[in-house]
Amino acid sequence: MISNRIILTVVVLLFLSSSTSTAQEKRFAFAFYNLENLFDTHHDTGKYDWEYTPTGNKRWTKDRYKKKINNLAFVIDKLGKPHCPEGITILGVGEVENKQALTDLIRNKHIAKRKFGFVHHESPDARGIDVALIYEAKVFKVLSSKAYPLNKIKNQQVRTRYQLLVKGVLNQRDTLHIIVNHWPSRKDKRNVEQRDYAAKLTKRIADSILQSNTKAKIVIMGDFNDNPDNRSCRVILNAKRNKTDVKKGGLYNPMWNIYKKGIGTYCYQGWWNMYDQFIISESLIAPSGKNKGLAFTKAEVCRFDFLLQKQGKYKGYPLRTFSGNIFLNGYSDHLPIVSYFERR
Repeated sequence: MISNRIILTVVVLLFLSSSTSTAQEKRFAFAFYNLENLFDTHHDTGKYDWEYTPTGNKRWTKDRYKKKINNLAFVIDKLGKPHCPEGITILGVGEVENKQALTDLIRNKHIAKRKFGFVHHESPDARGIDVALIYEAKVFKVLSSKAYPLNKIKNQQVRTRYQLLVKGVLNQRDTLHIIVNHWPSRKDKRNVEQRDYAAKLTKRIADSILQSNTKAKIVIMGDFNDNPDNRSCRVILNAKRNKTDVKKGGLYNPMWNIYKKGIGTYCYQGWWNMYDQFIISESLIAPSGKNKGLAFTKAEVCRFDFLLQKQGKYKGYPLRTFSGNIFLNGYSDHLPIVSYFERR
């Protein structure tokens, strides 16, 4: 009798383990996170990064750098859970200085066990901040990558981030094209035109992929420094608010309806902006359940309580690393976003 009970218990445990494993294989979480000035402590020749050195205005010491790395890794470890028990598979990042900072991040104790890899191309950005794609190597195999520069605008050279295209295979089944962005900032009103040019570049990249394969699965992610209803996203990318409005070969913006609920990723003067967004190709939408392959299910802004300031003038805002030159030991001035996909 006892031996039979033991056998039954083992069978049940194996079944539950198999079910959990199967669910994880079918569900995937992708994220984007603007890391807000993840610089190492060394000056890079030709870059305006002096304030993020030990003798700079930020007093950017190894201790502060390690705290920043640890804080970000702590957040990354929690993204995508509990819907995807192991967490995220893909993470696009913005405002990271170089390969050393990325290496230190993925080797941090909070996420080292995930054995993440990354794709990064050094860009001509004046401050030296780039975009990159971090991925779980056992689930996502990189096939190729390419950096697209934002070329001259009205004969003026723009020293800004590349747009990063990564092609890879998810779980040995689905070929994905991921475009990681960080468009020109809003500090200069003239940058509106630059963001429009950035949107045109993103659209060209996506269109070129779709011309080769009309069923290509494309995920565009990044900090656009524009909202879903701004011209760059609404008109140039023509990313639709509702799935039902997306035509063959079109794009869908799942962040738009979230934004209209008053939710955002970046707070300025009390107003939440949805600068960080996912835009996905029609091939990843399954409104009628007919798509039996990989399909988008939902997106969200991650508003973990610890990511927000608890008091003071900026109560409720993202808890950033610095306020001016005062070290707050926070995370980022942006909140991370996550999108979920599953195989049907």
